[in-house]
Amino acid sequence: MSTLTSPQSELAPGACGCDKDDVCTLEDAVGQTSRGQTPFAETSSRSRVLEVATAPSRYAFEHFSRKLEFETDCSDVNSAFVSGAVDFVLLDVRSAQLYRNGHVPGAVSVPVLSISEERMMEFPLHTHFVVYCAGPHCNGANKAAIRLARLGRPVKEMIGGVTGWLDEGLTLEK
Repeated sequence: MSTLTSPQSELAPGACGCDKDDVCTLEDAVGQTSRGQTPFAETSSRSRVLEVATAPSRYAFEHFSRKLEFETDCSDVNSAFVSGAVDFVLLDVRSAQLYRNGHVPGAVSVPVLSISEERMMEFPLHTHFVVYCAGPHCNGANKAAIRLARLGRPVKEMIGGVTGWLDEGLTLEK
């Protein structure tokens, strides 16, 4: 956070700053100014959880809604398959060998490095994809999502990957 030289300092939209007394001013994207909250509470009176102030509800709504535009979870994917309401293609982007060793039921093996315009031509252009890899320790799903997005393909990541799937008590198939 930048330090304001005076309470009357001008802030650009989206900027935030604190004066010498840690009184903060936030200029939001529409030019409304909020002043007076300190972002860092005294640790003796507040938990570390609230050491940084909670975002206003409208920002929390925007943030979490945006996250869900990019990701889904294992439970929601499983529910879609169980109910028959599968409106996406689930891609296992790990190696073919790892796929053969065990994969999420209903997944198609498309290793991340094989994602290309030619490879994806087998799927209609507006197919929605959900990608997963080994788990939180693996960035293969993110790399696959980038490749698909570059090809203009709608994509989400199944957070947790295989690790998350198993943590939910779900089984893999071979």
